[in-house]
Amino acid sequence: MKKMDAVAKIEKWADKHHPIWIDYVRIALGLFILYKGILFISDTDALIGISKTADLAFFNMALAHYVAFAHLVGGILIALGLVTRLAVLFQLPILFFAVFFVNIQQGFLSLGNNLEFEISLVILLLLIVFLVYGSGKYSVDHWMKTHPNA
Repeated sequence: MKKMDAVAKIEKWADKHHPIWIDYVRIALGLFILYKGILFISDTDALIGISKTADLAFFNMALAHYVAFAHLVGGILIALGLVTRLAVLFQLPILFFAVFFVNIQQGFLSLGNNLEFEISLVILLLLIVFLVYGSGKYSVDHWMKTHPNA
């Protein structure tokens, strides 16, 4: 019961302290994640390569499908502001893995061009922000709260 009270308090605080410009950031984040999902699906050679490189081909292919589905559906939901926190929760493991495991292989803090690492880190941080802040005023969630009978 106390966990629900804490979540409700965080949600209430976030609703009171939600600047309008952050809604535009949420929309851009959702569209970017959707774009990455489309790129992920359109690169079928990479999907096949993922499944062939390891011993667990079924697991890798299932993981690739999870990433593609989560990015496509999650990107749309985040951009629209519909069940944003849930959509963010499905994105967090993917970005956490991308930041901390994929980039470690490339040299986590190497001095080379780490643009992909930096973008992944920014996206991860933004997802954490929207896990706390939620959808905002310019969202389907807000519209549904203010128009319960529609």
